[in-house]
Amino acid sequence: MAFDIELTLEAFEDLRGFRKREQIQIVAGIEVRLRHDSELETRHRKRLRPNQLCEWELRVGPYRVFYDVDLEKRCVKVEAIGYKRGSRLYLHGEEYEL
Repeated sequence: MAFDIELTLEAFEDLRGFRKREQIQIVAGIEVRLRHDSELETRHRKRLRPNQLCEWELRVGPYRVFYDVDLEKRCVKVEAIGYKRGSRLYLHGEEYEL
């Protein structure tokens, strides 16, 4: 059974901050990897330690998609989209510490 995918306003704004080619890559990664079994850990998806942002992280190349899963509603809610440079994570244009 497929999950619905929702982007928060912040995640949508994050996505708009990337170049068109990057946006296409990120959206394709979300569709392929989160539409089904988004609550199972894989090589590209992992459950995060407790934090204020969200419960899950999806890797799409150097980009990171942070999301929560509602199993009852079969919904994935994308909270933020950022990128990694080395060991540093950038969200909303600023370095972010998870």
